[in-house]
Amino acid sequence: MDIETIKKFDSKRMFEVYDTWPKLANTSFSKKYEDINDFNVNHLVFAGMGGSGNLGDVFSSILSKENIRVSVVKGYHLPKNLDKNSLVIITSISGNTEEMLSILKNVKKEGVQSISFSSGGKIQEYCTKNNMTYRKIPMINSPRASFTSYFYAMIKILNPIIQFNQSEIEESINELQKTKEKICSSNLDQENYSLNLAQWMNGIPILYYPWGLESSAIRFKNSLQENAKQHTIIENIIEACHNGIVSWMSSSKIQPILIRGLDDPTKTKERWEIIKEFFEQKNIKYKEIFSPEGSILTKIVNLIYVFDYCSIYKAILLEIDPSPIQPIDFIKSRLTGIDPNN
Repeated sequence: MDIETIKKFDSKRMFEVYDTWPKLANTSFSKKYEDINDFNVNHLVFAGMGGSGNLGDVFSSILSKENIRVSVVKGYHLPKNLDKNSLVIITSISGNTEEMLSILKNVKKEGVQSISFSSGGKIQEYCTKNNMTYRKIPMINSPRASFTSYFYAMIKILNPIIQFNQSEIEESINELQKTKEKICSSNLDQENYSLNLAQWMNGIPILYYPWGLESSAIRFKNSLQENAKQHTIIENIIEACHNGIVSWMSSSKIQPILIRGLDDPTKTKERWEIIKEFFEQKNIKYKEIFSPEGSILTKIVNLIYVFDYCSIYKAILLEIDPSPIQPIDFIKSRLTGIDPNN
């Protein structure tokens, strides 16, 4: 692996965007945005698909211990349990996601509160035409590569509603810079643990995760599927001990990756040790990936950084261009554009 090999296969230079993720995060969070309406909210509904949808997964994980109800929607329909204190947060980084246009129409029909984020497109047009709250955030390279710029912009814009801890935000960005120094394209040696993980994976990875880090596992799966074009499985570590673990009685090319928090709860730590003991008895090779220290925000965004870069390195090792997503383009080309609610 060297920089010329990366450039050879990464046609849109996605890796260069990832090298700037800490800077993009800081710039997005430091920017001044137009104030949003004074929403009265006790239920947040994050709606999005693909890389845009993963933003909702991350917000849901981070807010899981707060006194606010959070739902994540990936599809055409809103949940039925909305009321005047619900806020639908719609994200379509491309600006043209069919499912999110359907959600927008539902929002207008039901008269619920909403705010939409996109880089323009049909989402912006619909919001402008119907006088719905909207904020434009530029896309950088691709929806998945735009993660930090969108995430930290949304944190800043939604702060009057969600009120994140300022020190935790700063901590997460500072840790991103430390992570970058270890995994970026200018550090392609054995200390680069994103590259090491990509080199280790030669089968189908199964990602075991604890409940609080679910969004990082979902993101890793999605990134491996889009960038490295490979199948990936994810399982909650506690639930897997009641079913999935039995599948290891048969030999396979599945490779377990344990996604761990440094301060996982005691019972979760106990489960990790038991699983490791089981794998070692069965001579099953596995990898452990630990989050950095810090808040749940710091843990998740830095794990996503490590995993996303790993998926790019894996694509290069397979001599695959990480950017093209022809199967997704094929499906979009076949969609009729008919509103599923009619």
